[in-house]
Amino acid sequence: MSKSLNLFGGTALGTIAVLTMAVNFADRNVAGFPENPAVMTAIAAPVVSSGIVSAANASTGASEGRYGLGRPALPEEVAAWDLDVSPDGTGLPVGSGSVEDGEMIFSENCAVCHGEFAEGVDNWPKLAGGEDTLADDDPLKTVGSYWPYLSTAWDYVHRSMPYGNAQTLSDDEVYAIVAYMLYSNFLVEDDFVLSNENFLEVEMPNADGFIIDDRPETEYTIWRTEPCMENCKDSVEITMRATVLDVTPEEEGAEAASEEAPVVETAAVTEAVAETAEPEAVAAAAGPDPELVAAGEKVFGKCKACHQVGDGAKNRSGPALNGIVGADIAAVDGFKYSKTLAEMDGAWTPETLAAFLADPRGFAKGTKMSFAGLKKEEDIAAVTAYLSTFE
Repeated sequence: MSKSLNLFGGTALGTIAVLTMAVNFADRNVAGFPENPAVMTAIAAPVVSSGIVSAANASTGASEGRYGLGRPALPEEVAAWDLDVSPDGTGLPVGSGSVEDGEMIFSENCAVCHGEFAEGVDNWPKLAGGEDTLADDDPLKTVGSYWPYLSTAWDYVHRSMPYGNAQTLSDDEVYAIVAYMLYSNFLVEDDFVLSNENFLEVEMPNADGFIIDDRPETEYTIWRTEPCMENCKDSVEITMRATVLDVTPEEEGAEAASEEAPVVETAAVTEAVAETAEPEAVAAAAGPDPELVAAGEKVFGKCKACHQVGDGAKNRSGPALNGIVGADIAAVDGFKYSKTLAEMDGAWTPETLAAFLADPRGFAKGTKMSFAGLKKEEDIAAVTAYLSTFE
């Protein structure tokens, strides 16, 4: 009995001592919650030796609306994003380009999609023509017929072109391409040189074709009224079904529209093949890795603008690529290849495709393909696997 009392007595004394120490520590080191706390406060941290700023100066008052996060952007960081050009010429860099130079640059970088004379290829946009068609039922909207400001053309070319290799053109090359587009629309002569100095002197035919949208002041108040909440239907019934899109909600208790497909017993056949065939043959019969094919389909999104695959694939600005893996180079019927590829021997083996996809112009100098190439080996392997599924 005395041993038990000694044991429990010692434990109790130890517990009391720990609790006493905890209370003293909390009383000295843990601050109480203020009666009127600020919404957000922060203290500016000093710049450490690595140059990283952990926090910016912050306001202790919520009324000023500052939260003490981040830092002001550096001038060079702002300049990297500040690419827009306004109709009044704000944002235009110093430079110039001639129609003559623009024709050559346009042919090398733009003609594959927009045609040698900016007339458009297949469904790619036409950049020239369409004069006096804006009142037609099917107007042709081009740089010459529709765009009100030349700055829009310069800004778009500078920011987004050439396709697949955006922002690789110099300022002078952009001026030259825009000059050639003006020439293609018969707005300037063949000896014209466009520059930041004469940019605003170019008059676009549809400059006065746009009006200020005043509907918020003149129309919105007419039809933006309180909604009618009277004489509503007691119930709503489905009278037609969107079967193609499969978006009509099912009614409660409705049976499935289609029956389950019968299950074909293939286990025995698969087992017999596995026993008689070599592992390599089985792998070849199984085809490429489905995950690799799925990844290749995503990568092929960069190629869809010029190439088609699958049922009904047609030649566009690039040839249809059905059966391309293993086929002879420049062998697609009806497509006009560049002289370089047309005279090249060999076949599109996976190795040859890899070399071409990595650097089209390095592989075949003079090719009409303006794409800069895929930089990752895994992307090349994936798109090759994807193309191999089309015969």
